[in-house]
Amino acid sequence: MNIFKNRTYKYLILILITCLIIAVITSRIINSATQVTIPKITFLGEVNFPTRLEFKNTEVGGLSAITYNPEKQIYYAISDDRSSKAPARFYSLKIDLEQDEISEKTVTFTDVTTLLNDTGKPFPALSIDTEGIALIGETLFISSEGDRERQIQPFIREFSLTGKQLQNLPIPEKFIIETNNGVRNNLAIESLTIAPSKKYLFTATENALVQDGEEATFSMGSYCRIIQYDLAKGQPETEFLYITEPIATNSNNVGGFSTNGLVDLLALDDTHLLSLERSFSLATGNVIKLFQINLSGADNIQDIDALNNQITDISPVQKKLLLDFSTLEIVLDNIEGITFGPDLADSQRSLILVSDNNFNPLQITQILIFSYLGSRE
Repeated sequence: MNIFKNRTYKYLILILITCLIIAVITSRIINSATQVTIPKITFLGEVNFPTRLEFKNTEVGGLSAITYNPEKQIYYAISDDRSSKAPARFYSLKIDLEQDEISEKTVTFTDVTTLLNDTGKPFPALSIDTEGIALIGETLFISSEGDRERQIQPFIREFSLTGKQLQNLPIPEKFIIETNNGVRNNLAIESLTIAPSKKYLFTATENALVQDGEEATFSMGSYCRIIQYDLAKGQPETEFLYITEPIATNSNNVGGFSTNGLVDLLALDDTHLLSLERSFSLATGNVIKLFQINLSGADNIQDIDALNNQITDISPVQKKLLLDFSTLEIVLDNIEGITFGPDLADSQRSLILVSDNNFNPLQITQILIFSYLGSRE
């Protein structure tokens, strides 16, 4: 018997097993760093409010984003009323998910708070277009799209829960409204979310900047930019390319107003988010889709001032469809806001979405309630 030969085989087998173990462990580490479990989302019900609903001498409407305060068990929803029907404001809501069934009594408006500008006064009419809201601690970050036609610049500002303005985050120069550059009118800084780690704030354009490309069409999507802010520094540090879906249609002859855009984001951790897209055309009405996106493999485009001629060289954000709301078989309004709510039974979380009724009597303020079973940070 050749003892040396047997020992050599044993050593080779041992080395092979060790390499396999290392490969498996490395694969799991890489996967855990770049992937989160695809969640299970279950529709629980809806609560609708008619347009022209009055609350504390204001008309409830234009609810474009929503965020949750777990300490107070209350939600804050921003109205995009441009200080026209009442001063710019956000509403406080209670959503009772402990009831046996979801009904009109599930959602209750409890308060309304006026936003104050840097002089401590309500914002003048047509000076603001608030679209995003995100809670951190005892303060709220709120975004405004601005107004290209009136040369009013977009902003992201921090406010107290009493509406007092606290600080202003800098907007990158390429987003500033200029003749051939900047955000598009009503397709600007629509979304706002803060990572659970509280390290980062994310926002995004609803469609492409003027210098980056075209608005979404029936044949192609639009090139949005996601901005990642470092909250400790109060500065934007990274930008990512996000490509929307084309406008949804079931007809080759579509007229009238149509659009599709990235209307909100919801952070799962520092690199994974949910993205909400809303498409509208006369042929389809509102088509709402929810995606899970991964920033980790996307290129940083912060130093690229215009994307039009460089798209093929850029790795965009990866996205995976989680839910096409058309499968819910309900009439959908203009859904624009999303947030997590409190925990439900069986380790599930509540997921709340809200619609912007555009103060249109033919629309409603619609609140959709889901259970969400997925990974956490």
